[in-house]
Amino acid sequence: MAIKVIVELTAHPGRRDELVRWLDDLIASQGADQPGFIGSTRYEVLGDPDALVEIADWESAEARAAHMEQAAATGAYAPLAEMLAAPFRVTVVSELA
Repeated sequence: MAIKVIVELTAHPGRRDELVRWLDDLIASQGADQPGFIGSTRYEVLGDPDALVEIADWESAEARAAHMEQAAATGAYAPLAEMLAAPFRVTVVSELA
């Protein structure tokens, strides 16, 4: 079953552009060809120049879980911690049946 992953991120003040570039590079190098990854769309948060929301589409929760396992093993997301002012929030949803 297809899922959407909603990720809310808040960069340190003035570092959102750096965060966006890092996310672009990450997706270009590791995301686009991941099995089960369909794509993602990024949004700015109105009224908060340091926040952004990314909504990623995956073919299944299992495909995303496999990606997250691989990312954890390689430390792919480690640089993210330095750019964030607060822990990121992830919500995984699927369409109501």
